[in-house]
Amino acid sequence: MSTDYGNFADFCRDSGNIWSTLPVCYLFDQAPTRIGKGWGGCTLTGISVGGGKRLANLGSILICGLAILASAFMIWKSDRKKAAVGRREMQLFLIGYVIVTICEIFTVGGFPLDSTVRRAFVAVHLAAIVATAWILMLNGLVGYQLLDDGTAVSVGLILISAALIFIGTGYIALDTGFSWTGYWDSTLSGNNRSYSLYTLYLLAPLIFIVVFFLLESFLVLRILGERKPMMYLIGAGLCFAVAQIFQFVASVHICNGTDGRINGGLFETLFTLLSVGLIWVFWSSITEDDWPMPSVAGGSGAYS
Repeated sequence: MSTDYGNFADFCRDSGNIWSTLPVCYLFDQAPTRIGKGWGGCTLTGISVGGGKRLANLGSILICGLAILASAFMIWKSDRKKAAVGRREMQLFLIGYVIVTICEIFTVGGFPLDSTVRRAFVAVHLAAIVATAWILMLNGLVGYQLLDDGTAVSVGLILISAALIFIGTGYIALDTGFSWTGYWDSTLSGNNRSYSLYTLYLLAPLIFIVVFFLLESFLVLRILGERKPMMYLIGAGLCFAVAQIFQFVASVHICNGTDGRINGGLFETLFTLLSVGLIWVFWSSITEDDWPMPSVAGGSGAYS
């Protein structure tokens, strides 16, 4: 029985025809980085910057700039929380988010670039999304103190595993976009069916994020015996869900309703930023006070 699993064409169409809110779409033949015929959806017009070039999604670019500044502030604030459990690990997550955001300026934002360079940014963007989601999931384990947080072992394991995921995802995206081996050339046209990218880009990060929320919920409710921090965690989950709705469902309707002036990319970027901010506030809230926590493995056994 045929299924739509692996197909990107409908997603690319509904998220912007030529200028999609999904970076993966810029690897395929329908994108402006290749043949450029589009998927038949609503086209984001953007604004002209002269020389026949346009900024496709100025709103996303501006919010990405805000997200980079906000992330830098959270990284700085995290560094000042000397006794906080998972301080270095949280900073790694925020650095990953910064890399994702920088790439978004040149992919979803449509900042004027050579098509070849944009495809390279897309590959880094996809790899950074998967690796950052992986780092977030591992942050959910840090609170259980299976290993002493902030040590070379803890940080090193996160970095090495994330690097392997980054390299693997990045290679598949690059080989798809540049047809180095021709192995994924069948995904470039038609329904753009790519099982590998679909699994890595759409399914894997979702699983990592859900596992993070489950781990943190169990930690707060069952081990720490608190409920207040759950407000921030639930808020982060809701903002993330709203971001996905704007990206996958509402984008085409916003584009049609505004005659191509804006689409869901602007709001997806905004609500993703809010979600990341609330995750940091959640982490900060459970590390500012002394919560009762039994010792596990070699950990310190308490948040302080």
